[in-house]
Amino acid sequence: MKDKNTEELLKKQVLDIMEEDKKSGADKGKKTDKKGRKKKHRLLKILGITSLVILALLLFVVGTKPGRSIIYKVASKYVYKNVQHGTPDEKDREVINRRKPSENVVGEDHIYNYLIFGIEEIGGARNTDAMLIGTIDTKEGKLKLTSLLRDSYVEIPGYKANKLNSAYAKGGADLLIETIEKNYKIRIDGYASVNFEAFEKIVDLLGGVDIELGKEEAKYLNKTNYISKKSNRNVVPGVNRLNGNQVMGYVRVRKVKTLGGANYDYGRVVRQQRALAAMFDSLMSSRNILKIIPIVSQALSYVTTDLDQKQIEKMMEAVIENKMTDIETFRVPVDGAFEAPKKYNGIGYPIIIDWETNRIELYKFIYGHTEEEAAAALKKVGG
Repeated sequence: MKDKNTEELLKKQVLDIMEEDKKSGADKGKKTDKKGRKKKHRLLKILGITSLVILALLLFVVGTKPGRSIIYKVASKYVYKNVQHGTPDEKDREVINRRKPSENVVGEDHIYNYLIFGIEEIGGARNTDAMLIGTIDTKEGKLKLTSLLRDSYVEIPGYKANKLNSAYAKGGADLLIETIEKNYKIRIDGYASVNFEAFEKIVDLLGGVDIELGKEEAKYLNKTNYISKKSNRNVVPGVNRLNGNQVMGYVRVRKVKTLGGANYDYGRVVRQQRALAAMFDSLMSSRNILKIIPIVSQALSYVTTDLDQKQIEKMMEAVIENKMTDIETFRVPVDGAFEAPKKYNGIGYPIIIDWETNRIELYKFIYGHTEEEAAAALKKVGG
């Protein structure tokens, strides 16, 4: 009986200890859960605050002008780092533009003119077959593109008069700009250039471009060496996805009318403008920034410019802040204000320009002058 009572007592003590341990464990678990919930709550709070800070920063950067200025600064540094610097000596990149200040030219503070040109290197020659003036009008919020015909007969400082496309070979970008300022009487604020080989690579980086060809254009491109690689001479009338080699052939064609009827150098100018527009459309059609960034980065490496980082930043800000999306186009010479003899002063097939008429028309397009204002501005600079 005693043994039985002892056994019952021991059993009760064990059960009491187990119940106490169970209760203690439950209390401990409650405390642990409570601590865990507090920790999780604190983490979520931190993440929430961090997200709000990031959102506020994004709203500041994108939604305010001071914020966007940060973007322009970062982007311009990126562009400046990736382009090639043509002049002066690359060892002194802090002082990029050492050209003499422009004299006897028309210029306005709110308008910036940049020369854009393509260099053709064939048989040791270095001629500029594509020359355009890109204009940013910060007052009116407009982008403009003026094509200069390569065969225009011009005065070249220090040399005999010749075709415009020969100036670069004689003295590089500086002489080409000086020549344009002397003849067209407008201020040039900087330049960007690319050679034809690089032009092809840029188009290929974009994955090609869509260009519509006329029946005559397609036939001509397939039977001539304008498209240098025979395997690429397979274009058809209508819209084509052209690669770099095919686009290069397309923009060089002169002897066949464009879709729309333009011929000779005028047709070439139209093709150049269409190719540039197609390249822009091809780039912007990819809305994936992860794809655009490497394309732009590599494309920039083929571009040579004399613009410094500050100039690039200012140009970006002007275009974006003014929401410039459309491009107005023009060409010099204008219809009815030039002659095209077979030979002139020993030069074959030059374009002889009526300078007074064309300068006035150019001022009206670039600066928005009236006829009277353009004539007065020209008289002031001795044109």
